[in-house]
Amino acid sequence: MSRLVQIHLDDANLPPPTPEIEQERKVAVFDLLEDNTFVLPSRDERPVAQGPYHLGLSIRDKRLVFDVETETEEKAAEFHLSLGPFRQVVKDYFQICESYFDAVKKLPPSQIETIDMARRGIHNEGSRVLQERLEGKAEIDSDTARRLFTLICVLHFGG
Repeated sequence: MSRLVQIHLDDANLPPPTPEIEQERKVAVFDLLEDNTFVLPSRDERPVAQGPYHLGLSIRDKRLVFDVETETEEKAAEFHLSLGPFRQVVKDYFQICESYFDAVKKLPPSQIETIDMARRGIHNEGSRVLQERLEGKAEIDSDTARRLFTLICVLHFGG
């Protein structure tokens, strides 16, 4: 079972999220737990702890930390990713989301759809960056990458 069954975001030291950010977080976690692919590849001929996995996501020392454990709380992996490659795409994503949330309140559906298409494009770019950064550490499908990118954005929001 190479999948995630529990997700914990370490947001204890972050400011409270806006209602929109909190909703994005809830939807991403729910969707992730419903359907995801998370495979830890074999490294250096060492055996890999088998899933399903619990994932802790946090930002420590300006790095994105993936803390992976088995259901029996055995450490399966921990990897730290530089936040640098994510900064611009997260910034762009927040800007387009803000435009989208404003548009929903006052613009006609055709304009909302245009902004939503741009939002999805930036979201896809963020998930692509995440998949590249996880190469050799964890294998994830595009839907899992999209949802994890949303959670990374939630952590960036406060950080």
